[in-house]
Amino acid sequence: MKNILAALLFSSLILNTVNGQQSNYKDSLTLKVENNTFWWTGIVNDGYKMPLKKEYLVDFTNSNYGNQVQPLMLSNKGEVIWSEHPYSINYVPGKLSVKGNSVDFKYHKAGKSLKEGYMYASKTYFPATGKMPDPLLFTNPQYNTWIELIYNQNQKDIMIYAKNILANDLPPGVLMIDDNWQEDYGKWDFHPGRFSDPKSMIDSLHNSGFKVMLWVCPFVSPDSDVYRDLMSKKYFVTDKSGNPAIVQWWNGASALLDLTNPDAVVWFKSQLNKLTTDYGVDGFKFDAGDFEYYTEINSFKPDATPTEHSEAYGKIALDYPLNEYRAIWKMGGQPMVQRLRDKAHSFEDLQLLIPNMLIEGLMGYYFSCPDMIGGGEFTAFLNEDILDQELIVRSAQCHALMPMMQFSVAPWRVLDDQHYEAIKKAVQIREKYKSYILELAIKSSKTGEPIMKSLEFNYPNRGYANIIDQFLLGDKLLIAPVLTKGALKRKVVIPEGKWKGFDGKIIKGPKIIEVNVQINDLPYFEKIF
Repeated sequence: MKNILAALLFSSLILNTVNGQQSNYKDSLTLKVENNTFWWTGIVNDGYKMPLKKEYLVDFTNSNYGNQVQPLMLSNKGEVIWSEHPYSINYVPGKLSVKGNSVDFKYHKAGKSLKEGYMYASKTYFPATGKMPDPLLFTNPQYNTWIELIYNQNQKDIMIYAKNILANDLPPGVLMIDDNWQEDYGKWDFHPGRFSDPKSMIDSLHNSGFKVMLWVCPFVSPDSDVYRDLMSKKYFVTDKSGNPAIVQWWNGASALLDLTNPDAVVWFKSQLNKLTTDYGVDGFKFDAGDFEYYTEINSFKPDATPTEHSEAYGKIALDYPLNEYRAIWKMGGQPMVQRLRDKAHSFEDLQLLIPNMLIEGLMGYYFSCPDMIGGGEFTAFLNEDILDQELIVRSAQCHALMPMMQFSVAPWRVLDDQHYEAIKKAVQIREKYKSYILELAIKSSKTGEPIMKSLEFNYPNRGYANIIDQFLLGDKLLIAPVLTKGALKRKVVIPEGKWKGFDGKIIKGPKIIEVNVQINDLPYFEKIF
């Protein structure tokens, strides 16, 4: 106990201590950080900045930074910080301070390693439920129609996209029909001008081996009949005047469902359920839910915070095994798919995938997807002169042995034969290990252990904390994707044990090796004991 207290500098009162393992703090907590101690925070979009090394100042009271947030911090020495409410983080080398507004912080010395701290936090604050999303999300590639069709989602081109997937020797999987399939925001039915017979379309996709998800959001266009009906029922968050708050978001200005109102939840689910019963839709991509939309509003639940609204939106997914979220609060351990926010079509953003995915796992969001192959920001694909074939291949390879992989831009359309063959090889590697990936997902649903892990997680206190360009899939696969343009060699840190490389060579760790790579090579290593 003396060692723990010696590491703590307080700006407020210690409230309670239990068996020398847990202390509760109010308002703020400051810790001295030794040179060999590293910290990870629960802000997924900042995963590439972790473990913290440089000055770091954030406040997630009203911002989720475009991605998931968990009110958790972990150190490689088994330390855990948790709060039920948002707080600010101020880190400078040697000192970590967290501060909230009348908030109880919980500090635990839960073990001696990152894994021990994480497993304690998982069991205590976001325990595994034993449930998981639909297995097809893990075993087969996913396909999203966004980049190919953007706002022109229509039945004819969706069927062409699906047929071309099969014609170009890619396996069927979950097909996500993105924004603008609907009549209007909040009017959740297929647009009759773009979909002549959506039921037959979905039946045909099912017969070809696909499952179908639709994009939805909690916004309602203010010039629609649905808006007038829901306004009369008081299903929207309101502004200071008591009128529906018209929220500015990336697609304009809309009213926002108040999901702290149980009747609004019933209405929203009724719209989704009608799509499943009338057309055979299998699930939904739930976009938005960001904290920023719920600031300066009033709601059915008095004084509901932005994070509570985000959490209420997240709970909708629990009725739908095929789901996907980008913005969420405190839903770790649940059978929900969490994807990274849209990434640019660049090698710089490709290098964010591994560290940000590792943070998703460390925060209990282990059913995770690394955005879209090649990037999800559609503007990069409007100018074919800047399209980078090598980047699309390296992105697909990075996805191939992550928990999920998701295509959007049609690789058969934008790649030459050499680069497309490299794509098919990446998919074949996933096919080889798909049973293992599914096995890991089932294990995670029961134990809470992440599917995708850092070397520090499995091999603690060996100097691996800052390795963020390679990862472990479970315990037996080590993956080191090529993340730089034009690379012909790749350095790989091999931990202890005997590993069989992608080139057939046997390596005994620990050691650092350098491997030669061609465009169709994904460096990965299977532990043989």
